[in-house]
Amino acid sequence: MTTSQHPAHLVHDELATPDEMAADCRAVGRHLRLERAAVAAPPSIRYEDYPAEVGKREIRVSDAAARIANALHLHLD
Repeated sequence: MTTSQHPAHLVHDELATPDEMAADCRAVGRHLRLERAAVAAPPSIRYEDYPAEVGKREIRVSDAAARIANALHLHLD
């Protein structure tokens, strides 16, 4: 038989809907995260693996926030 005797076969007719493909991608992503977590090394419990002093984060207060706080008598010194 020649191809002219068969109806056209289009590959995109076999594709799933975009919603089905997105759901498949999410399922694969969850599976891969679980596999990575299963083979990852556990966190250390050794004292020397943690710094003795952990610096505090600096909090910056903008001029506008300081003016509002001062107007409300919430002094941010």
